[in-house]
Amino acid sequence: MELVCPAGNFRSLREAVDAGADAVYLGLRDETNARHFSGLNFTDNELEKGVQYARDHGARAFLALNTFPGTREFFRWQQAADRGARAGVGAFIVADIGLLDWLQRNHPETPRHLSVQASATSAAALEWYRRELGIRRAVLPRVLSALQVERLAEKSPVELEVFAFGSLCIMAEGRCHLSSWLTGQSPNQQGVCSPASAVRWQETPQSLEARLNGVLIDRYAPDEPAAYPTLCKGRYQSDERDPYYGLEEPVSLNTLELLPQLMRAGVSAVKIEGRQRSPVYVRQVTRVWRAAIDACREQGNDFVAQQAWREQLAALSEGAQTTLGAYARTWQ
Repeated sequence: MELVCPAGNFRSLREAVDAGADAVYLGLRDETNARHFSGLNFTDNELEKGVQYARDHGARAFLALNTFPGTREFFRWQQAADRGARAGVGAFIVADIGLLDWLQRNHPETPRHLSVQASATSAAALEWYRRELGIRRAVLPRVLSALQVERLAEKSPVELEVFAFGSLCIMAEGRCHLSSWLTGQSPNQQGVCSPASAVRWQETPQSLEARLNGVLIDRYAPDEPAAYPTLCKGRYQSDERDPYYGLEEPVSLNTLELLPQLMRAGVSAVKIEGRQRSPVYVRQVTRVWRAAIDACREQGNDFVAQQAWREQLAALSEGAQTTLGAYARTWQ
């Protein structure tokens, strides 16, 4: 089982590789990737440097080209792919079928991984992507239960990668319209949900207020953990009740306890979310998951997640809370 970790910049890449990541995923400084935050991502020189650093330490670097090109902008994704190929990336992570087809014809030597944003959840869909577009791996959406992942792994014609830890997207994996409705920027095509330029924090005598483009998303008590303001994880007034989380609480996915089950199912890789997080976060989370995967490989069904690991991951989680998300929904 491969550990795939986020690299929002070169320092995060180095921290992930040094802490035991088998692979890192990264993006260029443009809208071709879904974490197009100011100050994040890689220049061409940094990309080459990062790919070489990973390779020198026995790891791979995957280039995320996981947004959807606009009608007149396809050349930008082609150029980004050319830059990644020149740097020697280990794989492209792609959602758009047109780009997958172009990559198959122009860069067939570089493996293609199907992005989570393609939302492929059946063996039939994965077989079509393999047969027609030559994918080798698919990143599964965070809407499947653990049982559904197991059943899909039995029939999948390609490697499967699942999210193991980090912030949850409860929508169609980066393709919701809430953020674009409020800010005018598409989470996919502009590569960012809740763009930092629209985020405002305001101290009041009673609380800390989080706003997105002027709209109040949440209020936090003085000692309450504050989450990054996204519409789907805000608290809102409804009827006469106190404000509450109408869609989803700000929590992080944590699947440590599912490691034996995922390993038995033959899942090829577990993925850590968080390219927008700090290098310290990347280092600490990678260390925990490296230790956990190694222990699970040795212990098998006797594996038990250490309390110290749980506490450390909880401290790094969104809203200081963790969940199994859809993995635990046994009714699915």
